[in-house]
Amino acid sequence: MQPITAYLCLLAAIVFEVSGTLLLPASQNFTNAKATIALVLLYGVSFYFLSIVVNFIPIAIMYATWSGLGIFTLALVSYFAFNQSLNFWSVIGLALIVIGVVLVNINITLPK
Repeated sequence: MQPITAYLCLLAAIVFEVSGTLLLPASQNFTNAKATIALVLLYGVSFYFLSIVVNFIPIAIMYATWSGLGIFTLALVSYFAFNQSLNFWSVIGLALIVIGVVLVNINITLPK
């Protein structure tokens, strides 16, 4: 697998995880069956992609990237879609997460 393909799978895992997380309020504590089933399926697809990626990107880097960019994406979507506020320090923290993700991904050696 080419490195770009591994990162595309990681991006897919992030998108599916964020989509599932966005359904948490709609699941109404898992009492809304449709939202709960969709949430579980989205998380399952996310973990499927992670199971592919872990063979090509070191697990610590994969997990840091998945969780960090998931947090960043969720915060942005919540801000724009749900009008949730982000204060100055939240924005600084999110920027530091992105910087951290970039730093852990610089010059990693991918197995062939």
